Amino acid sequence: MRANRIAARGFRNLADLDLLLPASGAAILGPNGHGKTSLLEALAYPVLHRSVRGAGDPEVVRFGGDGFHLRLDFEDADRTRSIEAGYLTAGRRKRIAVDGEEQRRLGGAIGHWVAVTFLPTDLGLVQGPAAERRRFLDQLLSLADPAYLGHLSRYREALAQRNAALRQGRIELVTPFNLPLAHHGAALVAARAGWIDRLGAHFAAEAAGLGETVSAELAYRGRPELATAGAWVEALAASAARDQQMRATHIGPHRDDLLIHLGGRSARDFASTGQQRGAAVALRLCELVTLAEARGAEPALLLDDVFAELDAERQECLAARLARGGARQVFVTAPRRDELPPGLELEKF
Repeated sequence: MRANRIAARGFRNLADLDLLLPASGAAILGPNGHGKTSLLEALAYPVLHRSVRGAGDPEVVRFGGDGFHLRLDFEDADRTRSIEAGYLTAGRRKRIAVDGEEQRRLGGAIGHWVAVTFLPTDLGLVQGPAAERRRFLDQLLSLADPAYLGHLSRYREALAQRNAALRQGRIELVTPFNLPLAHHGAALVAARAGWIDRLGAHFAAEAAGLGETVSAELAYRGRPELATAGAWVEALAASAARDQQMRATHIGPHRDDLLIHLGGRSARDFASTGQQRGAAVALRLCELVTLAEARGAEPALLLDDVFAELDAERQECLAARLARGGARQVFVTAPRRDELPPGLELEKF
């Protein structure tokens, strides 16, 4: 999967552009605040049709502007395709078209263009709360398997309605939501735990390949028995008194976590910043492998200021890892040329 051209108007602080993109990618250089991250954000926007930086569409509009428009032309399995996304501030109207056909539902627009993005804020995948890692798993697995996205949406709906009944003290309304909660929740737990089992060894290899000298491990913190819908009956019954007292559902994948260990210890609590950054990059590389297998084509890789806070050895290891990508398209940003390791051979913008 390769981006050929990106056109943007009214997007962040970028000047309006219509840019042809090299097949292998590019290193985007320039001072801070001059739009490097915004360009990566524009390339990543058509993946989920929202900002990878967590901003709402109104915040993405250039200051003083009336909206934004993006068009991405890309190659997918030797076929040229396009995605357009636009947002108008007046009326808060959003429009998405795939291959010229307007999409009525957001779900139909997701997953056509696939790219994996590393941002400096990805340190939160290691340093941050469990919600950050749950979001990582949910987005990754939703892109890899549309069925997962369906289960996730229906689980969240059932959970919200069950919690609303608990807050209102309407116990008679709680039980009807147990069945959809169990059915969809079991699918989520099974998919998450299965991904960790499959990718655990790959995560260790990626971390070692990035210069990590201690063992690297992934683990799922939750209740593995809830991967079976039948196990929810007993679990929900056991939690009923607490749920009613606290007026919230206390079991399920919305409370689980992805644990990251380096050298047998929590990377969140004991690893250095450089080690945590390396672990976050290794997670993104696992995402890359997962989506490549699911799609049968390697996604583009977007790396924002990824070499910062890595020592020279780890920088060289990462450059070598990117060079092994073969046909993969890679975009990286850095303030200056001398902040890029010598082994990174990309056209400079």
